[in-house]
Amino acid sequence: MSSEVHGGVYLGDLPDECTLEIETQNRSYTLVHRGQGEALICGHPTFCPEPVLVKIEGSNWGGSMLKPMYLGRGMHLEFRHPEYERPIITSRILEIRQR
Repeated sequence: MSSEVHGGVYLGDLPDECTLEIETQNRSYTLVHRGQGEALICGHPTFCPEPVLVKIEGSNWGGSMLKPMYLGRGMHLEFRHPEYERPIITSRILEIRQR
């Protein structure tokens, strides 16, 4: 059963192994919280077609101001992938659901 997260969620408020479904303008991601800002994420055909362990930086409004450890509707998810030097920034988050 899924429940919609209103507004957004701080990763620190989630239990480990909590699963989120994140729908952005271009993709649908599945994120499994692993604690300490780490998560397994999949849903992008290039960066994470299969689950990969990443460091979640937080969300931004499309600029350089980052809201750390937060996933917010209307914002862009930013995460660090182990195989890429620069952070990965998603399109705008439309919905966040907790499974």
